Amino acid sequence: MNTRQEALARQQELVNLARSEGRGLTADEQAEFDRCQAVIDGDGTRGEDGAAPSQDAAAEAQRAVENERRRMSDIINLCRQTGMDPAGYIQDGSSVEDVRRAAVDFLIQHHGPVGARMSESGSDEDNFRAAASDAMLLRSGIRTASPAAGAEQMRGLSLRDLAIECMAREGLGTTASLMRMSKDDLWGMAQRQFFNPTAAFPAILDNTIRKAIVQRYQAVPTTFQLWTTKGSVTDFKPTKDHEYLAGGAGEFLPVGEGGELKHDTPKTDLLPQRKISTYGRQFSMTREAFINDDIGFITQVPGMYAASAKRTINKQVYSILYSNPTIFDDKALFHADHGNLVTSGAAPSIENIQGMILKMMSQTDPFGDSITVQPRFIVVPVGYGFTLAQILQTAQIEVDGIGSHTANALYQYRNQLQVIEDGTLNTLAGTGAVPWFIIADPSYARCIQVDYLNGQETPTIRRMETPGQLGYVWDIWLDWGVTVVDYRGAVKNPGAKITL
Repeated sequence: MNTRQEALARQQELVNLARSEGRGLTADEQAEFDRCQAVIDGDGTRGEDGAAPSQDAAAEAQRAVENERRRMSDIINLCRQTGMDPAGYIQDGSSVEDVRRAAVDFLIQHHGPVGARMSESGSDEDNFRAAASDAMLLRSGIRTASPAAGAEQMRGLSLRDLAIECMAREGLGTTASLMRMSKDDLWGMAQRQFFNPTAAFPAILDNTIRKAIVQRYQAVPTTFQLWTTKGSVTDFKPTKDHEYLAGGAGEFLPVGEGGELKHDTPKTDLLPQRKISTYGRQFSMTREAFINDDIGFITQVPGMYAASAKRTINKQVYSILYSNPTIFDDKALFHADHGNLVTSGAAPSIENIQGMILKMMSQTDPFGDSITVQPRFIVVPVGYGFTLAQILQTAQIEVDGIGSHTANALYQYRNQLQVIEDGTLNTLAGTGAVPWFIIADPSYARCIQVDYLNGQETPTIRRMETPGQLGYVWDIWLDWGVTVVDYRGAVKNPGAKITL
């Protein structure tokens, strides 16, 4: 190779050969291309006529070669990312922009990556995962307040489509090659991603489950949280400090001029200590569920367990009211010595509600002084709600010996007393008498407290690998404890049988 013209011609031959075969230059071809470039740059001999070619012609040829190399490289990269064949685009001289438009059409037709259509705020990967998670919730009919950008476009993706999308984005194969795989083979790849902490597919499943759990837990129609108090503990050991009863501190004493303040210690002997326990279950998305595209395993099943957790707390709280267990002072929660038990059971009426309110307001502290506990809730089984609405909302009633336009003494409590109707009491009582209760305002006197570990009220999930289990497995658990912290905050009426 003695002339620059020959070097330019050889470079063009190398480029044309690679283009015709739909590939880039091999290592040997690249080395030869570089040797030709050295000749072109002036390291070789002069032309046949003894004169060097014009600098403009050489520069133009060089630019043409560089542009062609750049075009081929960009086309090959675009096609590799989308699963397209680059040979045709290289041979027919298509521009990079032409190939980019073709790639977009290809992805739309084959449900390819949609991350490019996400919001520019935040990282592309974070946007994609958030949109995929919200899309699964939307597909299952679970409302989301503000779906992530792109969620609506992705809500039609099946579990298989989502797995392909994630794996293609992570470079585990092209969209086209992954789509040609069977569902069973894809499931095998998805299971192996369990061990990759940065893998998108299992992370999206985790995020979807968490959102489904929180929403379902908050939507469960329980009532215990309306009238119990809520607390937080930091570990599973019984609390070091005893609970303090209403009015447990000594009264203020007069202090004379230059006198001494008398020391006082609140009475805590034999008073309740709180303790929590762990409650949980395990569920899985099986290989069969993935192949059948049963998205309910991700959105509905975890929500069912979350609802079960909250209902379990609700049942534990009402079981304490119904079963009347022995508490911290070795007496039943509702006991004559506690002044919070009506001996003769009956359905709600003006007279027995008044009697229960008087019992509550007559409570005293450990020193025998009145603490004037104020009633706040009437907790009743299903069947008494309508009766109580009539009792509290009727301004005038008929009283024997007085007349039909007598003022209803309970009318003044219509805004103070909140009626809480819960069927758990009916279930616990079965065919027997169903008790009902008046509960105090917690700011005056507490009754039952529900404690959570570090204040965490919603269940926690953890994905794990179980030997012999063909599927993703999740643990779901919640730490809580239910404790009677004071008997002065409730009065019980044993009630009567209810026929619904």
